[in-house]
Amino acid sequence: MSQAWLGEIGPAPHLHFATCEKLACWVTLCPGNNISARKRKHGRTGDAGTYIKPMLVQAAWSAIRVRGRLQARYNRLVRRFGGDKNPAAKKKAITAIAHTLLKIAYQVLKSGTPYQDLGADFYTRRESPEQRQAWLERQLQKLHPGCAVTITISPPEAALTPGP
Repeated sequence: MSQAWLGEIGPAPHLHFATCEKLACWVTLCPGNNISARKRKHGRTGDAGTYIKPMLVQAAWSAIRVRGRLQARYNRLVRRFGGDKNPAAKKKAITAIAHTLLKIAYQVLKSGTPYQDLGADFYTRRESPEQRQAWLERQLQKLHPGCAVTITISPPEAALTPGP
């Protein structure tokens, strides 16, 4: 992977590309998004980056095998794109993970600091319990429209003691 990176981009991509988004555009790992008359026309990733792009996709397949933020992101994206049984969802998610790897590599080379994985629970830590509770309340309202939902939170001691 490093040979393909050095061969196509070089050791200092921040000298040639102002942002990681411009680098991703050059590698064609960011699909076009054309919206006209409220219709979304998704673009395809291009054919440029003939050496670096397959290497990034291969690295993305390896990265999702390790428990961490990238695996959690992959699982979230696959669910959003159509589920585990949909091969197109997996391919779209892998392309997104390859794009994330490209952004990570750009930032590491630009800053000179090693990458620190944010952990597999990054997305669950990111949302607050209040947000999660509000989302669950909305889901209950969708299941039973017109019903009043009241939530009472009991202390943990009362929940654990058995009743008579």
